[in-house]
Amino acid sequence: MITNLLEGKRGIIFGALNDKSIAWHVAEKAHAQGARLVLTNAPVAIRMGTIGELAEKTGSEVISADATSMKDLNELFGRSMEYFGGKIDFVLHSIGMSPNVRKGIPYAEINYENMLKTLDISALSFHRILQTAYRLDAISEWGSVVALTYVAAQRTLAGYNDMGDAKALLESIARSFGYIYGKEKHVRVNTISQSPTATTAGAGISGFDSLVDFSERMSPLGNADASDCADVCLTLFSDLTRKITMQNIFNDGGFSSMGMSQRAIEQYRKSFEECPDK
Repeated sequence: MITNLLEGKRGIIFGALNDKSIAWHVAEKAHAQGARLVLTNAPVAIRMGTIGELAEKTGSEVISADATSMKDLNELFGRSMEYFGGKIDFVLHSIGMSPNVRKGIPYAEINYENMLKTLDISALSFHRILQTAYRLDAISEWGSVVALTYVAAQRTLAGYNDMGDAKALLESIARSFGYIYGKEKHVRVNTISQSPTATTAGAGISGFDSLVDFSERMSPLGNADASDCADVCLTLFSDLTRKITMQNIFNDGGFSSMGMSQRAIEQYRKSFEECPDK
């Protein structure tokens, strides 16, 4: 087993709400591998969640910040560099929310004010984070920025709604900013396309349990869980991946390369019930 993979490194982790959060698992594993951390989330999420427990467990600093606020992000990066006594080595963006999904508004009847909030929170926040770090020169040379995404950026999944649009934008931002940040600062920017994972946000998606079951049956290795995702994040934060940037890495047990699996065929045969053409 590799130990001290992140020894001496300093990172900011966005999005840990509770122990179901992928960001929570990343923070635990990064701490175990020697990293020092700043944990951040929106003020309302910090009040609702249990991030204080994670901070105590990992010896981390908690700094609240709304990732859609440039003022908050400037303060976050400034205070983080003061806390660490230097630049930051890695950043995790694990942020996503859709008012349309929460309110059960179908994609064809989407509320556009809600959609703008979805894009701002779930995707443009990533650009804001990158822009703030870039302007402040806050990330060390060969540093790493990672954002979590989903295969709905490339494929249509019923019920995922405008979050699919947000994830497509998120991945595009990683490529566009990754070029600039890589060329000028040697900072890597990547995304991880994760299996459906039972986080607090994920569970709010219509038909989520069926989606998880379908993905499990389709994936030759089965679904990747939050712990698996954390392992990939740590690898991308580390010096082992210094020349990987602008990539979308599928951590999904092979789901993204499948058409139909034998397990899915067998399950389909069991239920030839007539179903609506939707």
